[in-house]
Amino acid sequence: MDKIKPSSWTESVNCAIEGILWTAKSQRHMRYHFIAALVVFLVALLFHVTTLEFILIAFAVTLVLFAEMVNTALEVLVDLVSPEYHPLAGRVKDVAAGAVLIASIGAVVMGYLALAHHVLPSLDKGLGLLRTPPGGLAMISILVVVILVVLLKAFFGKGTPLHGGMPSGHAAVAFSVATSIILSGVGPVISLLSVALAAMVSQSRLLMKIHTLAEVLVGALLGALITLGLYWFFA
Repeated sequence: MDKIKPSSWTESVNCAIEGILWTAKSQRHMRYHFIAALVVFLVALLFHVTTLEFILIAFAVTLVLFAEMVNTALEVLVDLVSPEYHPLAGRVKDVAAGAVLIASIGAVVMGYLALAHHVLPSLDKGLGLLRTPPGGLAMISILVVVILVVLLKAFFGKGTPLHGGMPSGHAAVAFSVATSIILSGVGPVISLLSVALAAMVSQSRLLMKIHTLAEVLVGALLGALITLGLYWFFA
């Protein structure tokens, strides 16, 4: 629309629609989100989800699309105000992108809660939406570990989100997953294999010189102990 301010409700709606269409046309990630939303809705229809489950799915989709729209608007505004590179302009874009990431993680969790017992019925037959989802404690453990890693990295102020810093996020998540596998009672062979895999993930951070030995060890202990503690209290 060429007008600065729409003169009617219809024009306002048209402006909003044009904004959505422009975002979908110009932003690759927005197209990915729309495709993912389409797939999720089709899966929901396939499994005949309940009304409450569909509400969770619809809210998750709306949350991600809304966050991506706001992120795009902020990026355009920053480019308009600061066409030349400026550290604060980059920081605004990073924070906006972080909002999309948080919304996406929340959407994955809500989608899992709504669809887990449809997609994985063998894990817990007859699972209701108000009961604990299969693997719910393992998922919560990983989320808690990730949040603690983010807070510790922010506290120590060293490294970047995926490169360096105290503690190693890769080691923390790897050992959190390994601990959940061990506590699930899968047997000694699979348990040892999961620990070996977590150790290899941690070792790779050392070989690539991304983390120090102390950062890797702290990350591994953090992931294992937090997960063990959550299982001990809530399992």
